[in-house]
Amino acid sequence: MTDPLVPPVSGPTVRPRRLRTTPALRRMVGETSLEARQLVLPLFVREGLDEPRPISSMPGVVQHTRSTLLKAVAEAVDLGLGGVMLFGIPEEKDAEGSGAIDPAGILNLAITDVVAEVGDALTVMSDLCLDEFTDHGHCGVLTPDGKVDNDRTLAAYAEMARAQAHAGVDMVGPSGMMDGQVAVVRAALDAAEHTDVSILAYSAKYASAFFGPFREAVDSALQGDRRTYQQDPGNGREGVREALLDVEEGADLVMVKPALAYLDVLRRVRDAVDVPVAAYNISGEYAMVEAAAANGWIDREAAILETLTSIRRAGADVVLTYWASEAARLLAR
Repeated sequence: MTDPLVPPVSGPTVRPRRLRTTPALRRMVGETSLEARQLVLPLFVREGLDEPRPISSMPGVVQHTRSTLLKAVAEAVDLGLGGVMLFGIPEEKDAEGSGAIDPAGILNLAITDVVAEVGDALTVMSDLCLDEFTDHGHCGVLTPDGKVDNDRTLAAYAEMARAQAHAGVDMVGPSGMMDGQVAVVRAALDAAEHTDVSILAYSAKYASAFFGPFREAVDSALQGDRRTYQQDPGNGREGVREALLDVEEGADLVMVKPALAYLDVLRRVRDAVDVPVAAYNISGEYAMVEAAAANGWIDREAAILETLTSIRRAGADVVLTYWASEAARLLAR
């Protein structure tokens, strides 16, 4: 019996839930897609290994041998990934990071190996930075009083760019946050007639606490911090400014790194530039999800896809992630 004192409930006219009714409807009106072609897999190759070496703080990620690296990139092709980003770890490091420039250095050899394996089926990218190669762990060469020398480092980056291009790389990723690095790398490549090699500029790279596991991955000997060249975590406008400068200097893509703690910067950079924008879902972000999932606190596979979708939603055209291969398999289900 209806109570005459209680007004009847009239349903809403506007019902957003209508578009969530079925999987097909949700898929049809979805705003953000996540596809294998948008994902780039970072890979570590270490000189002198006979078998892959697990990275304890990044479960499931290893330092590869030259042979197992080729298996990983062949799988990346089969999964339809957009590319791989190569990092090299030499047996010997020095103050100048000379292994980065040596044509027989591990990273340059790995580039040639991978390009021979995958041809044009995968974009082969390489990290262009000295931190994996220096015995002090900084991204550049040092002055006598221990400061990073911006302009001497630029000269090293130019040589490194030429070496990587000669090895056959498709795209270099200058990541050291030196002022003017993109212009110097572009000029070096062009002067050496490598005009087709593109540049993914690590434009807005922050001095983040989330880089910790990466230091293990590359056996970093860093003492101190990188706050004199990486950006302050509180600065958003500065990230946009850096991206605009890199585009002006010739960057083909720009990057925001890390991704999750800087989604606002990613959105602002995407709105400010007219080139593709990448974001790096870094080691600490990966490790947090893996640790929570190992404890049974979250649904691991759902969290992986939600994390990567959030980065795409914030504006990334390309996402570098250690989950790239697994995410591609999940998306193919």
